[in-house]
Amino acid sequence: MKRREAVKYIPLILGGTIVGSSAFLAGCTSNPAVRIILSTKYRLEQLLAGPEKPEDFPAWIAGMLAYRQEMQAILHEKFYNMKDPYTEPGLQWAQRSFIQPQMMSHDRYFYDPVRKCYTVGRYLQDLKDRYGGIDSVLIWPPMYTNLGVDNRNQFDIWRDMPGGFEALRKMVEEFHRNGVYVLIPIIYWDNGTRDEGVSMAEGLAKLAKELDINGLNGDTMFPVNREFYEEALKVGHPLALEPEAGMGKTIDGLAWNVLSWGYWWPDPQGTYPKVPAVDRYKFIEPRHLTHVCDRWAQDRTDMLQYAFFNGDGYESWENIFGVWNQITPRDAEAIRRIAAIYRALPELLVSPDYEPFTPTLQKDIFATKFPGKEMTLWTFINRSSSMINGDQIQVPFSTGFRYFDLWNGSELKPQITVNGATLSFNLEHRGYGALLASYGAPNESVNKLLVFMQNRSQIKLSELSDKWNILPQQFIEITHTVPVNDPPEGMVNIPASRFKFEVEEALNWTNEGAGVQYPWEEKPGVKHSHELYIKSFFIDKTPVTCAEFKRFLDSSHYQPKDSHNFLRNWVNGSFPQEWARKPVTWVSLEDARAYAKWAQKRLPHEWEWQYAAQGSDGRFYPWGNEKDSTRIPPFQQTREQREPSNVDAYPLGASPFGVIDLVGNVWQWTDEVWDEHSRAAILRGGSYYRPTGSEYYFPQAHELNKHVKYWLLAESTDRSATIGFRCV
Repeated sequence: MKRREAVKYIPLILGGTIVGSSAFLAGCTSNPAVRIILSTKYRLEQLLAGPEKPEDFPAWIAGMLAYRQEMQAILHEKFYNMKDPYTEPGLQWAQRSFIQPQMMSHDRYFYDPVRKCYTVGRYLQDLKDRYGGIDSVLIWPPMYTNLGVDNRNQFDIWRDMPGGFEALRKMVEEFHRNGVYVLIPIIYWDNGTRDEGVSMAEGLAKLAKELDINGLNGDTMFPVNREFYEEALKVGHPLALEPEAGMGKTIDGLAWNVLSWGYWWPDPQGTYPKVPAVDRYKFIEPRHLTHVCDRWAQDRTDMLQYAFFNGDGYESWENIFGVWNQITPRDAEAIRRIAAIYRALPELLVSPDYEPFTPTLQKDIFATKFPGKEMTLWTFINRSSSMINGDQIQVPFSTGFRYFDLWNGSELKPQITVNGATLSFNLEHRGYGALLASYGAPNESVNKLLVFMQNRSQIKLSELSDKWNILPQQFIEITHTVPVNDPPEGMVNIPASRFKFEVEEALNWTNEGAGVQYPWEEKPGVKHSHELYIKSFFIDKTPVTCAEFKRFLDSSHYQPKDSHNFLRNWVNGSFPQEWARKPVTWVSLEDARAYAKWAQKRLPHEWEWQYAAQGSDGRFYPWGNEKDSTRIPPFQQTREQREPSNVDAYPLGASPFGVIDLVGNVWQWTDEVWDEHSRAAILRGGSYYRPTGSEYYFPQAHELNKHVKYWLLAESTDRSATIGFRCV
């Protein structure tokens, strides 16, 4: 690459090591270093440090601009023959995708399990009411954490979504009618389930075109590989690509990833530094939009301030794989006002000349300038715990310019001196501000914004609650059956006893709100210990078999309302030969309840199941405390999946009461638990199958002190090759 002699370049310092081309490193000793901040435990190279002292700003910004020029030149040299996604008409929306939640498809505000339909309007109205609405949405089907319960791959899950592709297309159309663009995930780690027969990039490009999806979010990717962009172009349906973890150790991915997530939380997780940092990707390519994300944060002020300082978007993620982490009223109102400013002035936020750390007049106040042709926007954040009043910034003055305090919706009167115009306004503690300089009268969009912000600013953010609350859960009632004295055929008597119920989640998250809230508990948790009295009951000696379920069908003529995947491994309404003693699978929780009602039984509570499996001595397995693979079916981790074993094939796996086939063959339905947004079943016993290749697949739980929450969406997705049931 030929270098223009008039420009001096500075080294890129990364963990004490200088990286870059040899040309990039030439002639750099007289300039301050551009310093990359390694954020989070993942050591992500997403942020650039600001000037160490305010007086360093002139040299710092000169060095930063040289760095930007160099990085842009490198990208141009490597990818000059590639179609620029930032100018692609079908991807212009990505530059205005300011507020984007990751949304779980099982969220009850999005899918109504009673009416069995998508409720896009209800979902969007809730977000509009609480924080001003969204610009795009990342729809997450029941994959992580459910993917891997059997060998269905990510494409199979899409095919199993309620209503099929026709319903999905209508759902996407409804988002589009409301001005919301739709992304779906690339489950990049899904390489252990059924082989789809085409590459992941090709399959997702075709799926996205069929459903009219607008973008792909690359789960665990940094960046999303170029092949995903190229495959989308091949099918004539360009897609906005958004890696979860940035661009990795190079910036190449900026050439085809127009979006990204910003994992900017501290390492180790603690308080955010008072001085914000610069978004490395946006600074290099101002048309790139980062959605800042700190999913488990209860106080979101730090990441919202960092985002606003950079003119970046925000990942308003609340349903975190079924754990509800609601945005507080204070942060929700901040998002509403930030988004309003962004939506009124989107063209300024992609200014190629934007300037972070533009000089301000007071301590702990940080600003970024976004200049345009006739308007300039400054975003401000107050990183102190005190209200900051008075003079905030001095800007160049020209006749004809007017100045507006956008955050409070009012026009400002500048103090004019030979040095320029000084603007005064107030900034709340840990608050925000926005200044607009407009040549002449502001346009209609700005006038509407001023009216809106004047109205909203009547209430200060500090007057709104910043209290975070855990969402309570409730167990769905199981109707008790009529007591009997004699053991029904195929059932075992479990004597009454006091029982110490101790259990923990196999997916052992430690975040508040995760886990299960039992009826005797005040809040959800992942580890539980509780002594309770269990009355005597009868339990099926084995899981319900194919032969038993066939008798139910023949007698009751049962037909589920949603028949997709119902008894998927049966042929013409009957199970294959020699399957009579195999556990019935591909039955939903609703199917199992229907059988139990017909048999004048019910499904067990989880603690009943565990007591029947464990007895009173707290053992880890039905037969004792030592793991013994000879007492359960052989474990399988291949892409193709065999059928389960006969329910009576491993009698040495019996519990102290003589109950068999409790662990290691098929998972077994027990309780259902709901909160306002999610519903899940508690599965017990583990199965014989788990895909290999990723820790993110559905976990196993053969130990009797472990359970798993299985997120419920619809019968079509809930049914599985590895889930059966037994009754009490």
